[in-house]
Parts: sequence; structure tokens; C-alpha cells
Amino acid sequence: MQSIDTVSAQELDSYIGRPDVIIIDLREREVYEKSHLKTAVNIPYEDLQECRKFSRKKLLVLYCERGSSSLFAARELMKMGFRVKSVVGGIRCYQGCNLYFSSGHSRIKNKMPGRP
Repeated sequence: MQSIDTVSAQELDSYIGRPDVIIIDLREREVYEKSHLKTAVNIPYEDLQECRKFSRKKLLVLYCERGSSSLFAARELMKMGFRVKSVVGGIRCYQGCNLYFSSGHSRIKNKMPGRP
């Protein structure tokens, strides 16, 4: 069995904006809409077959909430001939500056003027 390449959440910023990389958020659409890594496309784990539309020349960097779903997805995509990396610990471990938050996200609401 082939081993799955992994990246740490701290390394994610180095993949953002690269033309040879597609960052995929495997979480449910509602969770993705509240916050996600900038430039990430949302393909929930259940819809993994949608990844077939991507070029096999691209590197797919997968993340989920805690890292386990992205490992399973990486294994499946490798079987389809994709180059993949899985984020260890998932998006929960990410501490960088490239997160998008919707205006309804709790981190935004708590920082509004006049709110405790």
C-alpha cells in the first residue's frame, strides 16, 4: 500500500495561490460557508467523486475538521491516479491568516463594536 503524503496545518499557507494546487475542503457545505481556507473549494467527503473533474497534473491538498476524513479521501483519490496531500490534524490546527469567515460566524459576531 502506498503511503499518503501529509502536510502540517502550518504549511498550508505555502500552497495558497499556487497554480499547480487545488485545496479541497471536505467538510459539509454549511460548515464550509461559515469559515474555510481562502481559495479552497468545497467538495464534501460524500461527493468525493466530483474530484474526477480535476486535472491529474494538479496537486490536491485535502483538509477536513480533524484530519481523519482527509486521510481516507486521499487514499481514494490516489487510487484514481491523483497526487494528493492530507492536512494532519485538519483545519482545527490551522493558525494562519488565510481563513475566510462569513459575517454570521461567531468569531466575527464577538468582535463587533458594542458586543462583550
